[in-house]
Amino acid sequence: MSLRKLSDLGDLAGKRALVRVDFNVPLADGVITDDGRIRAALPTLRQVLGAGASVVAFSHLGRPKGAPDPAFTLAPVVARLSELLGQEVKFASDTVGESAQSIVADLKPGEIAVLENLRFNPEETSKDAAVRKGFAEKIAAFGDVFISDGFGVVHRKQASVYELAQLLPSAAGLLVAYEVEQMERITKDPQSPYLVVLGGAKVSDKLGVIENLLPRVDRLIIGGGMAYTFIAAQGHSVGKSLLEADQIDACKGYLAKAKELGVEIHLPVDTVVAEGFAADAASEVVPSNAIESSRFGADGEGLDIGPESRKDFRETILSSKTIFWNGPMGVFEFPAFAEGTKAVAQALADSEGFSLIGGGDSAAAVRKLGFRDDAFGHISTGGGAGLEFLEGKVLPGLEVLGWE
Repeated sequence: MSLRKLSDLGDLAGKRALVRVDFNVPLADGVITDDGRIRAALPTLRQVLGAGASVVAFSHLGRPKGAPDPAFTLAPVVARLSELLGQEVKFASDTVGESAQSIVADLKPGEIAVLENLRFNPEETSKDAAVRKGFAEKIAAFGDVFISDGFGVVHRKQASVYELAQLLPSAAGLLVAYEVEQMERITKDPQSPYLVVLGGAKVSDKLGVIENLLPRVDRLIIGGGMAYTFIAAQGHSVGKSLLEADQIDACKGYLAKAKELGVEIHLPVDTVVAEGFAADAASEVVPSNAIESSRFGADGEGLDIGPESRKDFRETILSSKTIFWNGPMGVFEFPAFAEGTKAVAQALADSEGFSLIGGGDSAAAVRKLGFRDDAFGHISTGGGAGLEFLEGKVLPGLEVLGWE
């Protein structure tokens, strides 16, 4: 079965479309620091509004504990969405209560409203399917059709993603359809050499991806905090660098499996070691197999890949035809330890191959470092969803839309 698309919903004129978007954007003191996910939703919203429908959009933001929390209100998102759309966006102060009911009832064709944070309602993420369905029924009462356009949540069996799609005529929005298309480019028939670049903090977050992709890829680059567990698996000390001791045996297994399959493994050959986790920490570059040889000894902490690793990773990226990247190479939030991540991003931007950047920290990093979205093949809006897609898992939010 193929994914149901917007065109499958027929004429939307005069209908009220419920659109599940992903407006889970990073905030600093109530200010949006990366509006990429809001901009990614614009094509679907504009098409549906232009078709003569009214739109009720809804999203989660952050991890509130099932109750209203001013720190996680969607108010800043609504203000930014209004600017980007160039029209008023009405905002309900609740999700399915009196405010939402009143605002939705008054919506006219071509108008849009956003409901308050879905996760202010514990029913949204309940483990009980009946509870989730009851909440989905309250949302479904607001509309005629459902459009799923939050790729970042399609791996979640949640009321607004899964149950709601079963209650109304439903389809994937333009963003979700495009994300699936791009993900299939690197899973169904990728051009060789096929390279996967993995970073971020933990090996345990990427176990499924490594397991599923090792037999499929030609090359694997491992950087970021997760690299230190691999370095430890090679028998080297890593000081106070991030280490998942319980994953050392798994890393040994992956290194052996890669050798057996003929997959190139690229680990950092040098590391920027700091005296502690701080933006202004003193640091020096040492070989990755001798991290404790820095002047900080066993107290040294690896916070970025070194210049030789950047060079090796760049050359590997430039000679690859298909590249998937998920996870920064170091603590990119600190300028002194952002060079590794910047080098990988620059190599991807310079590459003639197809590059797909996994969402989350990777997307935030490239934008923070000044890269334009169109410098790459595709920047995904889904971190966890993209990883689970690559793991070959069934994603409930896609399965319910007919995809398999």
